[in-house]
Amino acid sequence: MKYLLLAYTPAAAWDAATADVPSEEALAAFATYQKLERELFASGELVTSEGLGHPAVGTTVHRDGDKVVATDGPFAELKEVLASFAVIDVAGKERAVEIAARIVEALGEPIEVRPIMGEDFAA
Repeated sequence: MKYLLLAYTPAAAWDAATADVPSEEALAAFATYQKLERELFASGELVTSEGLGHPAVGTTVHRDGDKVVATDGPFAELKEVLASFAVIDVAGKERAVEIAARIVEALGEPIEVRPIMGEDFAA
């Protein structure tokens, strides 16, 4: 079953991690995560993993009355931002949570685990 792992981080931490010169702590966390990625790719459990651009350079598309409009940046001011995502294909929720826990150990930020709806999806 496939799961989407959503990684959130405080906006201030996002800015610090993406600075011109990331801290040694951030670099160590990234290295630990990259090692985990290699392990999960090798086991066939990691489908993809990507970091996301800063919310300030994104665009939000929403309905405004009877029109659909696009605005620069996030829809609302956020204290936490979605920083990255991963798609995993594992035996079940228990394994997905185990993997998410390892990511939290490596990066220190919360991970939301969401099943991806498909043929084998059971609510």
